[in-house]
Amino acid sequence: MTRIYVPRDSSALALGANAVAQAIADEAKARGIDIELVRNGSRGLLYLEPLIEVQTPQGRIGYANVEAEDVASLFDAGFIEGNATHAKHVGVVDEIPYLKKQQRLTFARIGITDPLSTDDYIANGGIVGLYNALAMNGDAAVEALVESGLRGRGGAAFPAGIKWRTVRAAKADQKYIVCNADEGDSGTFSDRLVMESDPFVLIEGMIIAGIVTGATVGHIYVRSEYPHSIDMLEAAIAKARAAGWLGDSVLGSEHRFELFVAKGAGAYVCGEETALLESLEGKRGIVRAKPPLPALEGLFGKPTVINNVITLATVPIIFAKGAAFYKDFGMGRSRGTLPFQIAGNVKRGGLVELAFGCTLRELMFDYGGGTASGRPARAVQVGGPLGTYLPESQWDIPLDYEEYAKVGAVVGHGGLVIHDDTSNLADLAQYAMHFCALESCGKCTPCRIGSTRGVEVIQRIRNGDTSTKQVQLLRDLCDTMVSGSLCAMGGMTPFPVVSALDHFPDDFGLVTATPKEAA
Repeated sequence: MTRIYVPRDSSALALGANAVAQAIADEAKARGIDIELVRNGSRGLLYLEPLIEVQTPQGRIGYANVEAEDVASLFDAGFIEGNATHAKHVGVVDEIPYLKKQQRLTFARIGITDPLSTDDYIANGGIVGLYNALAMNGDAAVEALVESGLRGRGGAAFPAGIKWRTVRAAKADQKYIVCNADEGDSGTFSDRLVMESDPFVLIEGMIIAGIVTGATVGHIYVRSEYPHSIDMLEAAIAKARAAGWLGDSVLGSEHRFELFVAKGAGAYVCGEETALLESLEGKRGIVRAKPPLPALEGLFGKPTVINNVITLATVPIIFAKGAAFYKDFGMGRSRGTLPFQIAGNVKRGGLVELAFGCTLRELMFDYGGGTASGRPARAVQVGGPLGTYLPESQWDIPLDYEEYAKVGAVVGHGGLVIHDDTSNLADLAQYAMHFCALESCGKCTPCRIGSTRGVEVIQRIRNGDTSTKQVQLLRDLCDTMVSGSLCAMGGMTPFPVVSALDHFPDDFGLVTATPKEAA
């Protein structure tokens, strides 16, 4: 029996994967061919979706951008045997350079397994980390995570082990693990790919976090715009519970852990951890003042670990292969790998997992293949809608938290949005301020009022008032927002504005980046 893989993640579904799967099943039945149809997750090569794979003795042979209308001709061409005569044929998928050159640790199983098969998960290295965590002393487990160098992959890059150590040491009758899956940054989709293509790795990571810190309840807070992720997680949690991974006795141990999915209402600010907690408690998503830190007084006032999807999904491989193995990847204080998401005006969009230290130029051209428009690339926004715009002079800086901080940039969630030379950076900078005005929770004045005034000042400059006084007013306003905002919503909104002023002053009608010398 031939096994055929048709992806079931959101990107593939949007491109007609369900119709393709049905067409393959119907065509095989009509021809009397016995097949096993597996609905796997996406490999992350989104420019090839729907990417159909056929298991052969030579490996999994791929056929890209398949539509339902192509299915009959695929059978005619002998795609069941992996024949290469069809125009959609792309060869052995693992040998595609875009995929082969990656360093997949967190995403080792993505697109390979059936996302809802516990047997597939275990056969491909799953649950080893959980068994190892169960066998370890909790303090030693925390120190192993500290030693690995894993930092939060949600933007702040705070060391995960330090957060876990704080929660473990806290005295309380109840502790929680909260997964921030409110992936709202433009150009980001790594969280979604994990939840839809390998949900068990997130579940395993959260169970390990609970065992190590003494938490017994976990919540995955997913944005409402991800219905397929929510459905997949709920189905996977039911499978994990049936397999004995969850409940009163995790894998027969003395540890208890339960896991639930919560649906967010779509507010961007709920990606900030304290606003997320407010929302999870059934309140309006408004940022809390800190201290107290969530690690001491988090969900319902109890000690809480809050990590995002990629952070928690990386935990299993660290506990399976050891801190030294993971720490061997990366550079400086940025250890391990990060799934970079290439989007915007790009020829080959998708997910690329590499060790820290690679460059924007490498990601844009070696993987992305340059712009989709064929025009010269001009700027790349890194780190979401509040990230900086990096000009070509900064495309060779190693992607590393500290190296980016030196030039006022952020790595953030690893999202890259590419713009060609037709883009107007003043327009984009004004949109950043407008976005903040729309999405601000309204609690602090610098964010609530500053963003509104920022839109007005940028518009005056674009209307022709390029006086030093007006530009200085915009810079002063940005400084106030950075220094005075309660959270990163207001604190980072100036990043795209200032970077656009510094590197693309002509888009504002300015001759140079005065009155402040460009960084």
